[in-house]
Amino acid sequence: MRVADMWFDPSCPYSWLTSRWLLEVSRVRPVEVRWHVLSLSVLNEGRDEDPEGDTEGYLWVPARVCAAVRRAHGQEALGRFYTALWTTGEGDWPGDLRTALEAAGLPPDLAEAGLGTEYDDELRASTAEALRIIGGDHVGTPIVAVSEEGAAPVAFFGPVISKVPTGEDAGRLWDGTLLVASTPGFHELKGGPPRQPEPYGT
Repeated sequence: MRVADMWFDPSCPYSWLTSRWLLEVSRVRPVEVRWHVLSLSVLNEGRDEDPEGDTEGYLWVPARVCAAVRRAHGQEALGRFYTALWTTGEGDWPGDLRTALEAAGLPPDLAEAGLGTEYDDELRASTAEALRIIGGDHVGTPIVAVSEEGAAPVAFFGPVISKVPTGEDAGRLWDGTLLVASTPGFHELKGGPPRQPEPYGT
């Protein structure tokens, strides 16, 4: 059994699609998915220009709530909240935090964590862990690290997809991604221009 640890920023629509791909993979390959937070706000701290254009700091809010969920209830609860956050929203943006917490069976008051800085150090530590595993700060969200007993972990950024493959198509993308990412000396592979994310299930 392999373990796929995924670090994601909850506001990123492409990370959301990658997470759904991993769940599809877990249905056709012996893979367990575990959830962690990677904050784009943390990644962009100290930069002269925020590449996300988040001058008001809105991206901190859902990331802090994710950190609060993980601290209080664990990574499985974080996975439930992440799913609820996107399935209760509309289009390519997450839904209401309190609604998502309730849908995930979690205390809605955890939404208050988004308004303070109590969880910022945890966000920084979780983001730093992902960057340490992949070996640099040249990436964004998501980061996936795949491990199995007796083998060195394989870490990669992405894959960035605009549509979620299902069934054996998901499995083939998994097989190919692992093959490429585990090749000694491999660093980067990039496809064509990005397309708008397609809603999962269409």
